[in-house]
Amino acid sequence: MRAAVISGIGAWLPPDVVGNDDLAARMDTSDEWIRTRTGIRTRHFVSAGMPTSLLAAEAGARALQSAGTADVDAVVLATTTPDRPCPATAPEVARRLGLTGRPAFDVSAVCTGFLYALTTAAGMIASGAAEQVLVIGAEAFSTLIDPQDRASAVVFGDGAGAVVLRAGEPGEPGALGRIVLGSDGSLADLITVRAGGSEQPHPHPDADPADGYFSMRGREVFGHAVTRMSESARAALAHTGWQPDDVDRLVGHQANLRILHAVAEQLDIPVERLVIHLDRVGNTAAASIPLALAHAHGTGDLAPGARVVLAAFGGGATWGATALTWPALKSA
Repeated sequence: MRAAVISGIGAWLPPDVVGNDDLAARMDTSDEWIRTRTGIRTRHFVSAGMPTSLLAAEAGARALQSAGTADVDAVVLATTTPDRPCPATAPEVARRLGLTGRPAFDVSAVCTGFLYALTTAAGMIASGAAEQVLVIGAEAFSTLIDPQDRASAVVFGDGAGAVVLRAGEPGEPGALGRIVLGSDGSLADLITVRAGGSEQPHPHPDADPADGYFSMRGREVFGHAVTRMSESARAALAHTGWQPDDVDRLVGHQANLRILHAVAEQLDIPVERLVIHLDRVGNTAAASIPLALAHAHGTGDLAPGARVVLAAFGGGATWGATALTWPALKSA
């Protein structure tokens, strides 16, 4: 069977950098409070007139350049913050990239979205429907956050990361291993924006204004995230035939430093092997794993031949993991 192989990588962050002191100036918090609870120091926010499609196209262009191609057979966008509720944002991303006419669609699985999008793209390649697919995770999460909500406003940031997948051989560097996915709809209220869908159309005369903003039950999310990311990572390792000692880099969803450390502990992987990017960008939901990969690749922390595990947990609830050997890629 044909495998999906990473052949290019790219990332883009909005230029507006927001530090912890900037947030402390307008709400009851401090740099120390944020850092000790999340590990985050700065994040990037979109400015007016900067939709998710722009972030996605910028990251996608860099991934295409890294892969040495200007064309792909499809565009798959993982996002929780589309430009509009309707239509999907991916066709606009394709247009921005000069790929009008190519199939393009969105995938929504919140912070696990990038892994779900990888699975979809890998299936297209395995079936022969595509030779190359551009997979993007892009979020403008600051547009969903109540700016006065200390629990969420300090955590999230905006940005986009992308990879190009090409058809290749199983086992070659960059080939995605088995992608283990799961979901549990009974946990939908843990991570949610209640208003704006068919269940509670927005605006609604009886709606609570807070329902239009993102909300998260952080304490409960912590436990589920650690358990599900650890379980799915173990399953991905089992499919690959690796032991925890074989893992050179663990790239978890960049939600919270404590979660990442707890997952590493559960897997018996030294914390020194964690890829940490959230201190610079915060939680960027579906964009966090590709942003972390692009950053580690760019700094040399992720070297060709490194054995890598990716794991995520997000709203839905959703979760997933996969493993691969990192390939030699050109920097965009």
